[in-house]
Amino acid sequence: MNLLVVLGPTASGKTHLAVQAARQLNGEIISADSRQVYRGLDIGSGKDLDEYGTTPYHLIDVVAPGYEFSLFDFAKAFSQAFSEIQGHGHLPILAGGTGLYLDAVLRGYELVNVSENRALRRELEPLTMEALQVRLKALRPEQHNTSNLEDRSRLIRAIEIAEGEKQAEAQPLCLPQFTPQIFGLRWPRELLRKRITRRLRERLDHGLIEEVAALHAAGVSWETLDYYGLEYRFVARHLQGQLNRNDLFQKLNSAIHQFAKRQETWFRRMERQGIAIHWLNAEDDPVAELLAACQELKG
Repeated sequence: MNLLVVLGPTASGKTHLAVQAARQLNGEIISADSRQVYRGLDIGSGKDLDEYGTTPYHLIDVVAPGYEFSLFDFAKAFSQAFSEIQGHGHLPILAGGTGLYLDAVLRGYELVNVSENRALRRELEPLTMEALQVRLKALRPEQHNTSNLEDRSRLIRAIEIAEGEKQAEAQPLCLPQFTPQIFGLRWPRELLRKRITRRLRERLDHGLIEEVAALHAAGVSWETLDYYGLEYRFVARHLQGQLNRNDLFQKLNSAIHQFAKRQETWFRRMERQGIAIHWLNAEDDPVAELLAACQELKG
């Protein structure tokens, strides 16, 4: 094993487990979270930087809001971080819940860097959402990232990437060779729901609304905030007067519960496609169980 992976749904305790593993196994953490790459998206993305202490981490706070951090960007940054950590003589620990990022690394997606195609964008601009969805599915019949199908800007970018990859002459990005050991955190559904609800209350009480307001005041558009996921999307609507405080909590809480279910569905799909995940019972002592399993591998 030269790569440890910690995954799980939102609010499952991935950061705590990864940090504890890093301290015991001389590791450094690579974040697999599509929002933690952005500076200023702290509370809503759950960076929990205080949790890390002196544990080194990578792919957190690496770009400014507004930059479109692509899957190619992630894979390239992962490769660089992986090599850097190995150069330190430490164990890379990939930790997060963004299924597409995890899947891309663990199944070795072939990725090419696709630049903006203004001519294609002009061609796509007048098309309806339905027509754009049909076009993307024709390019990628196996399309499984449903968020690309629900947001117009992401849908156009996904078509742009698919068209670019089809025409690209450049060599795809080569990921490093690794032998991973993958651990997942599993909670009983009702307990996970309580954790999600409690964490949301804490984030709202500790500055989430103020964080989103500050981002918008600094020049991040409402449309961009919508792109950054549930917490930023719903709080932005609250700040625009579309939701009162109670509706904000109720609707956002429900949406996060649904998101956690989609994450678990994604992880099951990864397993069906041959990725072996060692599931840990989060109610017990997942740190001890993970360390024991790693020790068995060494033996």
